[in-house]
Amino acid sequence: MNIPAILAIYRFEMARTRRTILQSIISPVISTSLYFVVFGAAIGSRIAEIDGISYGAFIVPGLVMLSLLTHSISNASFGIFFPKFNRTIYELLSAPVSHFEVVVSYVGAAATKSIILGVIILATAGLFVPLHIDHPLWMIFFLVLTAVTFSLLGFVIGIWADNFEKLQLVPLLIVTPLTFLGGSFYSIQMLPPFWQAVTLFNPVVYLISGFRWSFYGVADVAVWISLAMTASFLALFIAIATWMLRTGYRLKS
Repeated sequence: MNIPAILAIYRFEMARTRRTILQSIISPVISTSLYFVVFGAAIGSRIAEIDGISYGAFIVPGLVMLSLLTHSISNASFGIFFPKFNRTIYELLSAPVSHFEVVVSYVGAAATKSIILGVIILATAGLFVPLHIDHPLWMIFFLVLTAVTFSLLGFVIGIWADNFEKLQLVPLLIVTPLTFLGGSFYSIQMLPPFWQAVTLFNPVVYLISGFRWSFYGVADVAVWISLAMTASFLALFIAIATWMLRTGYRLKS
């Protein structure tokens, strides 16, 4: 494995975060803080506890997951899209770097940024609501697994997109609505039986449910199902990203 090449790409991508810290870190934290102020304090005080958990605390895992999914995708998609846009991708493709090493570099950097952001948001949440984590190791595992999985999705989107409009299409029109409808702000057990069944077709439900279980020990679906679904998404995105690099899909044209 070409470790120096992986580290070079990884450091370059991490350096880009330092240059855009206002957009990468500060802006998401402020946005999430506003969610806590509006939903946790203003609205949450008028909502009964859910499964014995105050509403403000209940929405913390969902808000963290919302930011994690959004920024994992955007970090990875922009990371691989700009070399395509600037035509510097050909230098990377001709370098002695394997497809696996390219994926590890870009996805590793994107996931690292998202995990840092997730930890900062968690710390920020502790300023607004009483926060406790029943299963801290599982929380870290779900955080890392989700960040890596959706950074891979972002990597795939970055290769697929051939303009800035397409780059924003999937996150804005698909991922964000699925996250809002996936139990970020409510338990799907509060829905009528028919809509509970429909909601189970939303893949984000399993991510949020497993992550919330690591906090409070309550979940909308069994935790092993959440793990299995997340692992399935990870395997799928790895296969797609590898195929794209191997075939040169939208990279060599």
